[in-house]
Amino acid sequence: MLEQKAVQLNPLTLAFVGDGVYNLFVRTYAVEHMDVKASRMNAYCRDFVKATAQAKAYRAIEGELTETEAAVAHRARNSHPYNKAKNASSADYMHATALEAVIGYLYVSGQRERLEYIEKRAMEESV
Repeated sequence: MLEQKAVQLNPLTLAFVGDGVYNLFVRTYAVEHMDVKASRMNAYCRDFVKATAQAKAYRAIEGELTETEAAVAHRARNSHPYNKAKNASSADYMHATALEAVIGYLYVSGQRERLEYIEKRAMEESV
């Protein structure tokens, strides 16, 4: 999908895609780097994909975002999600949504190198 079309998608749609993409990235990392039972890998992965960890990662990499990525994140932070945060503050939930939207935007627009960079940085900064 072209960048222009991707940036016009609803930010919560981008966050929906980004949630799945980031989950898969973290799980793949765990499989490649850990030799433990699946239940242990699942616990490891949860630490990276929970809202508080994603919010921490977003705050750490926010200054590295391009103008377009920052605009996508801003729209996501200011959106009105259908879900409420269960184990995170509203602010953390919205920052996590912003990170997921950026990841979704990069995935949908086909920017694979940038996507991998953002995912790696998010993992480095989240825990």
